[in-house]
Amino acid sequence: MALRCRHGHRWGGRAPVGRPVPRRPPPAAEGVGAGAPARPYAAAAGGAEGPSGEELLAVCWRRHFLRRGAGPRPWRDYLSGCHPGLGPLGVALRANLAAQWGASALPLREQVWEVDAPLHRPPGAPRAAPGLRLLHSETLREALRGGGCGREPGGPWLEEVLGSAAVLRESLLPGALAQYVSCLELMNRRLPCGLAQVGVCFDSVPENEPHKEHLPRIGERTTSLLAWFSSPRTAGQWLDYWLRQRLQWWRKFAVSPSNFGSSDFQDEEGRRGFNLHYSFPWGTETIETLKNLGDTELLQMYPGDSSKLLGRDGRKNVIPHVLSVSGNLDRGVLAYLFDSLQLAENPLTKKKNSQRKVLKLHPCLAPLKVALDVGKGPTTELRQVCQGLFNELSENRISVWPGYLETVQVSLEQLYTKYDEMSVLFMVLITDATLESGVVQLRSRDTTMKEMMHISRLKDFLTKYVTSAKNM
Repeated sequence: MALRCRHGHRWGGRAPVGRPVPRRPPPAAEGVGAGAPARPYAAAAGGAEGPSGEELLAVCWRRHFLRRGAGPRPWRDYLSGCHPGLGPLGVALRANLAAQWGASALPLREQVWEVDAPLHRPPGAPRAAPGLRLLHSETLREALRGGGCGREPGGPWLEEVLGSAAVLRESLLPGALAQYVSCLELMNRRLPCGLAQVGVCFDSVPENEPHKEHLPRIGERTTSLLAWFSSPRTAGQWLDYWLRQRLQWWRKFAVSPSNFGSSDFQDEEGRRGFNLHYSFPWGTETIETLKNLGDTELLQMYPGDSSKLLGRDGRKNVIPHVLSVSGNLDRGVLAYLFDSLQLAENPLTKKKNSQRKVLKLHPCLAPLKVALDVGKGPTTELRQVCQGLFNELSENRISVWPGYLETVQVSLEQLYTKYDEMSVLFMVLITDATLESGVVQLRSRDTTMKEMMHISRLKDFLTKYVTSAKNM
């Protein structure tokens, strides 16, 4: 960014104050700040607020990780998908999680293709098959009345109407399997190969209130799916590989990796699988499921001629086994919010029992990397500098919070509290000294330390910081 100071000189070169050196991101388990040892919020499970997570719920609601409304909902609603939705920062966190899943969770990119599928299956599903069906309310009322023409209310006419309704998807797997044959042709029938997708799925959630127990609600969740097709000979080895790889991936972004674990299971048909889970204060919740489905689902999807399912395993042609790796990204967001909240004594206040709260999300997941604010000096000129810096950082895909647009004046301590709870990695303060010498103040979320840095170095510093975090 080319800016000029008051005396007409271009900003560039070394900062006249201090000698900031780009640092690697601090380790995830490092304390929040010097002299203020932090403890993970999950460690407070034995405290008054621990089991219910109300303190974190208040932070997430206040800082727009959860959608604002009449008030925060219980955690069980967010786990089941029956809630108003995530707030802007929660949506950004989920998008970052999905992006990392696409970039890092699929190391064999040359063998994996991204696919998409409709939110509902076309009409024609068996009438007795369970599922959430799409039906216009007037059509349903007409069917319940008999639809005229001498038909009896309900009965066969209602069954016919229900059978003509599309079914909302409860899993991404059927849509992926429907594209297996075209994927196989694209891969020249070479095994193994995979299909990946991120999308919304629906399910029925029982009502908690006794008088509504027969009126289930519709739950909604954003899920990730990797459908991996391999020869029966190597399917077990691939399942073990994906278990190690996925557990390592979830732990990579965690402050407390040990809270992510796994357990094995067998379904009714004896098929082997694993659940990856996170230990919330109230117990473990599954965030991802890995399962060896064999060839049953493929044969059911393509009845009749099975020759088109054959893939090449060396010199042999085999019908592959399907490995399903299905994750719940919404629960993943909740897991990382619980994992990231750190509590420490607040050095900025003398009040007893006052704790500083910081959402210490991994740099790759944090919705906002930097906040720009103005200090003392001519407001118009400082905002112009902020706007230029905002544009430069945004063009380099560094997410920025435009704090300089705020019209309500607050203290720096209040800004620090706000940005720590928003999980902003760095706060940049533009002051009168910036106009004179090009130097800004940079405050770190993780260490609370402040240092002086020349404005021309900010972009490279932030880019290297996030890039090095990806490689840790």
